[in-house]
Amino acid sequence: MAKPIYILGTGLSHNGSAVLLKDGRVCVGIEKERLSRKKHDGGNDTLAIQYCLDAEGIGLDDLALVVQCANFDIPNRDNFKGERIFLGNENIKIVDISHHLAHAYSAVGTSPFSECNVMVIDGCGSPLDQFLKLHPEQKEYISAEFLNEVRMVCEKDSFYHFDGQKLTPLIKDFSTMSNQTGSFSLPTTQHSIGGFYAAISNYVFGDMDDVGKLMGLAPYGKSGLYDFEAFEFQSGNLLVNENWKTQFDNPSTGYDYFKEHFDYYANIARWAQEQVEKAVLQCIHNRLEKFPHPNLCYTGGVALNAVANAKLQDSGVAQEIYFEPAAGDNGLALGCAYYGWLEYMKMPKMSHDGSTCFGKSYSEAEIDAAFHKEENKKYTPKKITDEEELLQYCAEKLKEGKTIAWFQSGSEFGPRALGRRSILAHPGIEKMKDHINLDIKFREDFRPFAPAVLKSKVGEYFESARYSPYMILVDKTRAIHQQELKNVTHENGSARVQTVEESWNPRFAKLIEAFYKQTDIAVLLNTSLNKKGMPIVETPEEALYLFGITDLDVLVMENVVVEK
Repeated sequence: MAKPIYILGTGLSHNGSAVLLKDGRVCVGIEKERLSRKKHDGGNDTLAIQYCLDAEGIGLDDLALVVQCANFDIPNRDNFKGERIFLGNENIKIVDISHHLAHAYSAVGTSPFSECNVMVIDGCGSPLDQFLKLHPEQKEYISAEFLNEVRMVCEKDSFYHFDGQKLTPLIKDFSTMSNQTGSFSLPTTQHSIGGFYAAISNYVFGDMDDVGKLMGLAPYGKSGLYDFEAFEFQSGNLLVNENWKTQFDNPSTGYDYFKEHFDYYANIARWAQEQVEKAVLQCIHNRLEKFPHPNLCYTGGVALNAVANAKLQDSGVAQEIYFEPAAGDNGLALGCAYYGWLEYMKMPKMSHDGSTCFGKSYSEAEIDAAFHKEENKKYTPKKITDEEELLQYCAEKLKEGKTIAWFQSGSEFGPRALGRRSILAHPGIEKMKDHINLDIKFREDFRPFAPAVLKSKVGEYFESARYSPYMILVDKTRAIHQQELKNVTHENGSARVQTVEESWNPRFAKLIEAFYKQTDIAVLLNTSLNKKGMPIVETPEEALYLFGITDLDVLVMENVVVEK
């Protein structure tokens, strides 16, 4: 039997991660923050790499190749913000690639397409000088205006064609860095959609911890209050206007101030969201008009905007669009690994099963060990080994209005909990949304929750019946179901839907089926197993800790159940 080919991808920007391919398919992957317990953690990658090696049961010498990516650096193999795992091992081949190329390969590697175009839109990619150092052969694709620019310019958006093996740049747009003064300045490019959205988020919330909050706030605002545009196209390049900044002179100083001026900030969020939607559609339409193709992959941090994504899908710009689930910088390691397999090793693309769940599974012994820790001896766990009995028990608790911490198999890779590390609840019980936000998540009361719906039932509950396995597209809840889905339907009637796949999420699908049989509702409220400021839970110990400090009612880890 041939020895497996292992390729390691590692991302060393913020939102660091590591991914291991075995013969062209993902066998394990993890974001560093899940291990270090620091949100958006990056830099040194030893922790994440060691997790992947241990989960697969291999050592460094089993790796055929390592591919790495860092935004503004080409990391030293021995040290990068601390000692690296490769120190002293000169036999391992390490290849560096640029930021947008890593984003693009993360999409094509996991997509269902054998050939497609790829759009990358984010806040800031690789600086041009670093890009050319890594990919000198691509100089011909760069406009002379960028090559002659004396200031630092970085990747802003990139458009590629994938022929089944290799990505070829079609259009690469660069931008100078943002001016680092004033309320709207962040470490992004001046003319990027992602930079604009992050700057508005910073203005509205007084921090930039979670730009996704802005999308959740926007439905509370009113349209049409501001008649100026944030973006304009010039010769095919999307630019951010500067004059809108003079219209906003009351930046938030924190959450209390934000609450006091809620309507003001909600209206700005609504304007900004609509500006982003228009910019995304205009940019992608522009690229596809020049280089048509029926298949499109879309990635980069802006591709996490579920509202813009739905409008893009509805626009008919491409016959099929694949939205990369780990579109942010946490997906860079995934793209690095696929670059190594497809481009560097020249190996054929392998089919991907659609799963985003790349974490390792925890054994019964590891779960038992968590309960034997002194701080957890207060709990009395019980095992329900019969799956049908376990699912019936959980469905009954959910029907009663209990909240369940749901910990199953390997964790999800990316920002969304999709039924492996989730908090689950009834979608229609009065005040459940407020209870979870206040007493479990400890976060802002306007933040929405997602409906997880059986794939076969999505059209019954949601108007567009979108296929949305990654919670990355919004739909409209049908009027007839808005009351029973009140906890997962947003202020404007929208919902960020997850269609649940039995093929790679079997136990979660079966739980929703069991709940459906008891309630005649084929939908559950699903949110990530964490609280505000905390990365999603990875280990049994972390699940027990979260269970203990919140108002969660039930914890289910594999076949082990704990109730308060």
